[in-house]
Amino acid sequence: MSDVQKQSPLHRTAFSFLAIAVVCAIFADIEITTVNPWTELGRMALGIVTPDFLATDDFGMAMLYTLSFALLGVTFGNIIGFGLALVFFSRTVRIGCAFIRAIHELFWALLFLQIFGLSPLTGILAIGIPYAGIIAKVYAEILEEGDQAPLLTLPNSVSRASAFVFVQLPGAWAHFKTYSMYRLECGLRSSAVLGFVGLPTLGFHLESAFSQGNYSEAAALLFAFFAVIATMRLWMHKRMLPVYLIGAAAALPWGLTFTWDNIVRFLTRDIVPYPLRAEGDGDTMAALGDWLHLLLVDQALPGTIATIQLTMVALIATGLLTMVMFPLISPLLLRAKARMLGHLTLVVIRSTPEYILAFVLLQLWGPSMLPAIIALALHNGAIIGHLIGRFTETMNLRIDAARGINLYLYEIVPRIYRSILALLFYRWEVILRETAILGILGIATLGYYIDSAFAELRFDRALILILVTALLNICVDAISRSIRAKLRLQTSLEHT
Repeated sequence: MSDVQKQSPLHRTAFSFLAIAVVCAIFADIEITTVNPWTELGRMALGIVTPDFLATDDFGMAMLYTLSFALLGVTFGNIIGFGLALVFFSRTVRIGCAFIRAIHELFWALLFLQIFGLSPLTGILAIGIPYAGIIAKVYAEILEEGDQAPLLTLPNSVSRASAFVFVQLPGAWAHFKTYSMYRLECGLRSSAVLGFVGLPTLGFHLESAFSQGNYSEAAALLFAFFAVIATMRLWMHKRMLPVYLIGAAAALPWGLTFTWDNIVRFLTRDIVPYPLRAEGDGDTMAALGDWLHLLLVDQALPGTIATIQLTMVALIATGLLTMVMFPLISPLLLRAKARMLGHLTLVVIRSTPEYILAFVLLQLWGPSMLPAIIALALHNGAIIGHLIGRFTETMNLRIDAARGINLYLYEIVPRIYRSILALLFYRWEVILRETAILGILGIATLGYYIDSAFAELRFDRALILILVTALLNICVDAISRSIRAKLRLQTSLEHT
């Protein structure tokens, strides 16, 4: 009876989220609006088997810019994040890090485009600032979860700095390196996506190729991108990092300049709410109240509802796809040759940014929530499926364990269930961030209204909506942490 009572909160929470997702799905716009999606799918399939690596002008430079933005942005984020991790005990630092990581890289890019234009600073800061907040949190957790016993043996005369450098850092360094490699992979995906807002990375050429129906060109770009990520552990060595960073800095087009007048105008006028800078004799505060009311009711509220709706459906879909994907690489369920194909499948899916997946699916099915749901579920399901599949490599089975579907249902799934839920709740915030940004593709989430505000040069509206997005992310992160703590959902895989 006690075991049932211990597990009942876990089951109640899971079924509650499932029920919420079902209700959200009932009211979601998941209609396929294209006339003949199968014809377009056939053209895409033909493009995949006939990639054209010569179709893109400046193909090499686009790849070089993608690598350069990722390397410099992630390095910047690592340096700042490491410093913030050391003072993460400060409530002010924790709140600041939560805020900057809650804003997606594309939103940061849209802001910095107004200040620095297409200067390399836009791409580097757009990646580096949110990554600094993420890295600070993860590094602080690594230090906190490390073995504290050696610290207890130190004499009181040892300074805090010495204790950190000679006791804590050596034990955490391997984890820092592993996470930095993963964050670089994320940085490559972010760098590619920055091309969709005008920076000269692979995403710029991908958007053009897909929009024009040049699927052979698009396939070549994606294959090259997958090859870079798949071989990252071969070419990314610490001895070469200084060379790569110098090369990346030299490769970027620093000749693109920006003026301080634009920066001052943007910071002191453009982002100031219109009623506060409008000239008139009326009641300024009343006008500001009306302006905020219209913005929040007409845009922020419907955008928030759509963002939450899409997030909840994608979260549950991610869980369902995880159950399908982890067996692809589990040695308990498949033989070696089948697992090789499974590894390749998961690498391709998780290496493709959600934004690009959604963009491709939009070409097939039209602008509804369906492409976004499938894109988010595929990408995150592949990530969690990979982690859970690797986790099953450490599991030992009984001699009399069942085989086939019974092994899956009654032996493996019960033992990984808590880990899957832990990872789902851990990535809930990530899915929300991506859901908001997918609005740039025409889906009516918060990103749709933010992108419209930028397009109309109403930067004051855009900033308020970005703040709403950040607050929503912070709330979801707090709820997720509370649920994981209450249900004691912990896994050593969470830092991925």
